[in-house]
Amino acid sequence: MRIVIADDAVLLREGLVRLLTESGHQVVAAVGDGDALVEAVVEHRPDVSIVDVRMPPSHTDEGLRAAVEARRLVPRTPILVLSQYVEVSYADDLLATTGGAGGGIGYLLKDRVAAIDEFLDALRRVAAGGTVLDPEVVGQLFARRRRDDPLRELTPREREVLALMAEGRSNTAIARALVVSDGAVEKHVRNIFTKLTLPPDTEQHRRVLAVLTYLRN
Repeated sequence: MRIVIADDAVLLREGLVRLLTESGHQVVAAVGDGDALVEAVVEHRPDVSIVDVRMPPSHTDEGLRAAVEARRLVPRTPILVLSQYVEVSYADDLLATTGGAGGGIGYLLKDRVAAIDEFLDALRRVAAGGTVLDPEVVGQLFARRRRDDPLRELTPREREVLALMAEGRSNTAIARALVVSDGAVEKHVRNIFTKLTLPPDTEQHRRVLAVLTYLRN
């Protein structure tokens, strides 16, 4: 894969460059601020970009805003955001950029980079157009669900399936995690779409809409 990295922490940035290069990928740009990220994405059209949420000058949400701008200028460009802490509003803002246009999106805590195989797998899934969310982010989103929850009609098992969908897992991966058949998962997914009254569309678009509904409640 051709990859852009945006992180103002030099040690982490260079560490990612080395990790990805040794894993057979090409880092086409490694930058330290949001403006440089946008320029790199427009110039190189990478397969995926890895972006820190907090970058200069204020170290608040410059990375996130740059990622949103990059997706505006290069629609569907895959973005994997890394954050030091669980910041639910940032995850929600980033996922909102998917709309119906698709394009891979991921949000992981930086600690996950240490689990190299899992991190590289997440990166591949985002590059392929999937949605990958850190389990801790999913847990916090679940905890803040409102009383008028549109998911209230879902069974406990359907909620489990939807939570795993929010982590970017395929039906086959969900089946393995829950120790059920692929057919059972497909049935649960169909029920989720029906109960959330999602309009008929492509499977991937409906999955994104279902995940967005889950995250916003």
